[in-house]
Amino acid sequence: MTEGANAKFQKRVFSGIQPSGGLTLGNYLGAIKRFVEMQDTGIETVYCVVDMHAITVWQDPEALRRQTRELAAGYFAAGLNPEKSILFNQSQVSAHAELGWVFNCVARMGWMNRMTQWKDKTAGKDAEKASLGLFAYPSLMAADILVYHATHVPVGEDQKQHVELTRDIAAKFNHDYGVDFFPITEPVIEGAATRVMSLRDGTKKMSKSDPSDMSRINLTDDADTIAKKIKKAKTDAEPMPDLPEMLAGRPEAKNLVSIYAALAGQTVEQVLADYAGQGFGSFKPKLADLAVETLAPISTEMGRLMQDPAEIDRILGLGADRADAIARPIMERTYEILGMVRSRH
Repeated sequence: MTEGANAKFQKRVFSGIQPSGGLTLGNYLGAIKRFVEMQDTGIETVYCVVDMHAITVWQDPEALRRQTRELAAGYFAAGLNPEKSILFNQSQVSAHAELGWVFNCVARMGWMNRMTQWKDKTAGKDAEKASLGLFAYPSLMAADILVYHATHVPVGEDQKQHVELTRDIAAKFNHDYGVDFFPITEPVIEGAATRVMSLRDGTKKMSKSDPSDMSRINLTDDADTIAKKIKKAKTDAEPMPDLPEMLAGRPEAKNLVSIYAALAGQTVEQVLADYAGQGFGSFKPKLADLAVETLAPISTEMGRLMQDPAEIDRILGLGADRADAIARPIMERTYEILGMVRSRH
């Protein structure tokens, strides 16, 4: 399905992040930085703290509240402007859950069984003990997107399959009911570091769940900690190559070069042109300086914002009102298409 198929729909970007705690450099470069850049493209941007997805596994209620606010603070500290973008937490807009149920009735069990994230999350475990919500997660994600008629979704490679499922659900709904109601959403995957890897093992994604804090840069790290982690990051003994393809088989080197490129707003080719032939002993201090320059102000601002949780809640509430104003008419029209009787009182 091409862009032309969505010509009748207003261009709108939607994406969300789970409030699972511990925002990292990976979250910033892979998602938040791109979200901030998109709000100045003239396309409407809707961003969501997906707290309903978070409870597909058990969450401590107090921690969930704190992490929801921390994620919102991270968005704002990184430059997200609530006047330009809509930011809210998912549970405040009931249409997500409503359309999620409709899509549970549209999606097929076979589709859900093929989701690689479901397989990954239950690998080696008793899948029978996993929550039904975890299994149906991609159907709710489709609802998150389509309840806003979002035409574009910025995602990492690991979520691309879920956007493809969203397209399948939209197409099946449209076909089953003889309508052209839901857009066929386009995934947007781009950037030098959409997938940031561990500083200790370049074959693994940077993760807040890694037992080693040295494996990641947290957005709450201070300047000294950021610099220390980068200078101690694992590398190899080879100098920087001339061409990107020469980074093949060198995961740690490729990761640090990609991080530098993303922070500097350059391509990997440009970074290699500047540093070819140099060792990582001289490159890592430059990367550390760049990371501190970019991230330390975000860390400081997050700390300031978290001192006033009521203000964060107020902004999320205003965002939820704006989001609901878009979602509610789409949900009501969905009910009409389904043949459900709705009181107008």
